Amino acid sequence: MTSLEADIERRLAASEPGVEVLLAEVVGGRTVRVFIDHPDGVTLDLCERVTRQLNDLRERYALEVSSPGTRRPLTKPAHFVRFVGRRARVRTRRSHPLPRRGESADAKSFTGELVAATDSEVTLAADGGVIAIPYSDIRRSYLLED
Repeated sequence: MTSLEADIERRLAASEPGVEVLLAEVVGGRTVRVFIDHPDGVTLDLCERVTRQLNDLRERYALEVSSPGTRRPLTKPAHFVRFVGRRARVRTRRSHPLPRRGESADAKSFTGELVAATDSEVTLAADGGVIAIPYSDIRRSYLLED
């Protein structure tokens, strides 16, 4: 979790306790993009309330608050655990070996079914084999439509 995500989660905890911050990032140096989720779903009204709670960010950045849509970011171990059995794309910071038809190949992007998730890594059945990836090495990951 980035410090921006942690700050936004802390600020929303009292006013919007059911809101989960899935991802908060600065895009292009000028925009803060925040993806949120809520057990009852994400509505326009909820996005507006969250935007008002983060009003001070609008002094420095354009602010986008929205639902994750079909490409839901996976940013915490609990997200991976929750979605075991679903298809995802995982991009890593460094290359990982993945056996393909008897040959070795290195890759930084893996697409496949989430088959397991622990506190320290996620296991993905990707094209060509099964790979375990430590969370510390994940650059970005998100669900894919089934």
